[in-house]
Amino acid sequence: MTAPEYIYIKKRSEFGKRAYFSDRNEIEVDVRPQRELAHDFIRIDPASKYTQTEKIIALHEVNTTTATFQNRGMLHTEGGWPKDINKDDIEQTVRYRRKLEKDEFFVHTMLQLMTPMEHCVLQNNACNIYEQYFQDIEPRPLVQQTVSRTVNVYRDPLPTKRPVTHISWSPDGQRMAASHCSTDFKRAGSNYSTISYIWEVENPNKPWAKLKPFCPLLALEYNPKDSNILASGLTTGQVAFWDVRRGSELIEASSVEHSHRDPCDKLLWIASKTGTEFFSASKDGQIKWWDTRKLQAPIETIAMDLTQPDEQSLDRAIGVSSLQFEPSMGTRFMCGLENGWVISGNRKGKTPQEKLMVRFKAQYGPVISVERNPTFPKNFLTVGDWTARIWSEDCRESCILWTPSHDVLLTNGMWSPTRFSTFFLTKANGTLDVWDIIVQKDTPVLSIKVCDEPLTCLRPHEQGALVATGGKNGSVYLLEFSENLTVNQKNDKLLFTALLERETKREKVIEAKNRELRLKMKAVMTDPGDQEQAKRHSLADMKDPAVIQAEKDYYAAIEAERARLASFDKAQADNKEDDNNAERDG
Repeated sequence: MTAPEYIYIKKRSEFGKRAYFSDRNEIEVDVRPQRELAHDFIRIDPASKYTQTEKIIALHEVNTTTATFQNRGMLHTEGGWPKDINKDDIEQTVRYRRKLEKDEFFVHTMLQLMTPMEHCVLQNNACNIYEQYFQDIEPRPLVQQTVSRTVNVYRDPLPTKRPVTHISWSPDGQRMAASHCSTDFKRAGSNYSTISYIWEVENPNKPWAKLKPFCPLLALEYNPKDSNILASGLTTGQVAFWDVRRGSELIEASSVEHSHRDPCDKLLWIASKTGTEFFSASKDGQIKWWDTRKLQAPIETIAMDLTQPDEQSLDRAIGVSSLQFEPSMGTRFMCGLENGWVISGNRKGKTPQEKLMVRFKAQYGPVISVERNPTFPKNFLTVGDWTARIWSEDCRESCILWTPSHDVLLTNGMWSPTRFSTFFLTKANGTLDVWDIIVQKDTPVLSIKVCDEPLTCLRPHEQGALVATGGKNGSVYLLEFSENLTVNQKNDKLLFTALLERETKREKVIEAKNRELRLKMKAVMTDPGDQEQAKRHSLADMKDPAVIQAEKDYYAAIEAERARLASFDKAQADNKEDDNNAERDG
């Protein structure tokens, strides 16, 4: 059976007319241009364009010389001792080393050996990028350069520039509040503005919100539980709180008769169940606790009367220059005073003396800043009189670490919230120093010239990479630091713990020695019979061997200078006598 066959037929007219090509000189139509229409059009010259879809491949030939590599190393083993020296006898080897160190060619020989040895050490410590793949070990971190960059600058929009007195980050980290106030009240005119600002981190061109109090703000702090609530200290000594959802005006302020007698420039929130409590301090020597639900009068007041704390007299109170509160330590707080003392207080003490029991003589001048280490709360940082010092609560007589004296005044200092061995210092010459105690103790690891005006305040971001600092020119500078200044390495905690324990133990030994000397001096005063002999022994024991050696060197230098001057005078006298004899003979 055959399949049916269908034939489709399409007419020629349905698929187009056939084209005939011929060489004929014919013009179908001739359209002449109208010159009067040329003014309505713009002439465009023809432009040629090209496209290339294929990959361009070029051939280069370069003749290079063959490099010759050679592996060279150095292996040091215990050896090279003379035959009469037993290398297992520690006393003989130490004596022989001291003998070599006194040799006049020792330094010259060491300088020649240091260069090849340093090269081999650096080669040995170089990072092998394929080591983790072939030897199955954990990759070592690369050594990063310590750098920083300025992310944004938030400038005061007003023409009259006012110093930045305080900076606070919102709990979500998206905004920061900056209070502006000039403490030089004599130069502040009648048209002096009282506005402070809240900035969005990503928008430095325009403030996110303006706060308009009736007097300038010295402190402005975000509530750690609510990014819409702020508390502030005023130049009148009052405290106030704000709700940015209800506009730029303050919600409520404390009454003048129950507030501070001096401008309130220190204010911090307290970790409470309600999240409405904070405390403030001022140069009048008072610390007051407040609740935003009852802001007319403080909950509690403590006067910094160190002579007779039970009487709480404001006439003897010492001004508070810095304030600190660690949420993890409950009711404990710290404050720095204008006389250089740091008080570690407990709010739950029954008497004022129990509340202000622990005291440290931290600085010689006012304590500009005091802050506990976020990872090691027993250790805290103090800044004042051109130095920064690290203290331990186990040592009350002296600090365990300190920086060298700076040539300019320090204005603030704070720990890094993420890297526990790093802290920041601001100076009056517009420089921000970054110190890392694990890396080096005598110089900062990074020093940044932020501006030409003095830096007045400082506040790191809770994530550690960003730091906001304010200047006297009214600008807030946002700086970003490299990862090696914000992230802890694997063994950093063990190293920093060992460092703190070692320095704390050393200071305890010194304190015990000082107590023993004081007891000896007390025995001198109570025993008249052996008073003179005990006094000589105690004074000799009080001197450190280094001090005794320094005194000997000092007196030796004086005697050498006297001998030089005497020989010089004698030589001049001899020359003069020779000249006189020559004139007489002539």
